[in-house]
Amino acid sequence: MQTFELNAEPRESVGKGASRRLRKTGKVPGIVYGTKKDAVMISLDQNSLGHQLDNEAFYSHILTLNVGDNSDQVVLKDLQRHPYKRLILHIDFQRVDANEAITMRVPLHFINETNCVGVKTDGGVISHVMTDLEISCLPENLPEFIDVDLAEVALGETVHLSDLELPEGVEIYALSHGGDETRPVAAVHLPRAEEQDLDAVDMEEGGEAADVIDAAGTEDGASEED
Repeated sequence: MQTFELNAEPRESVGKGASRRLRKTGKVPGIVYGTKKDAVMISLDQNSLGHQLDNEAFYSHILTLNVGDNSDQVVLKDLQRHPYKRLILHIDFQRVDANEAITMRVPLHFINETNCVGVKTDGGVISHVMTDLEISCLPENLPEFIDVDLAEVALGETVHLSDLELPEGVEIYALSHGGDETRPVAAVHLPRAEEQDLDAVDMEEGGEAADVIDAAGTEDGASEED
């Protein structure tokens, strides 16, 4: 398993003006909180943090955060990016306790897409309805991602939350709080052009049936008049 370590410095100045000045020096303002300890305002190196954020695993891992002489196990809880520049504006970390469950969003990895029955046999296409999933677990059970196996999904079928195979000790947060287990995660369906062609055929066949009925009605009417 990958490990991530971050070095930060405590900061005293807060507010928008102080944060702007900090960013001009190549630093990112942030905060670390949780586990019944006082929140600490921190700053991190913009370039170093940016390289870490390029790794997908960073977002769903327990991180080691060093602030001065102190070290905490934390998870990334919030991230604010500049709307168009490659800059991090602010970052939040939450400390974790080994004995307390945490709630995190982890990415979904869709596997066996090319071998999917509905794609390989019936020419369907796959739609990803979700790209990540909010889960709850103890820190030691935190998965890097959740696999969604599409190998046996046939054309017209949908993978629901209840179909996912979760690692031991991991729960889907929404389902543990009364959420809908039938929420779709992915589906296999006909390509849009083929769906439109089928719709056109259905309409055409429906029109022909109507013409037959109208013709029959006209003939019946004519025979009655005669």
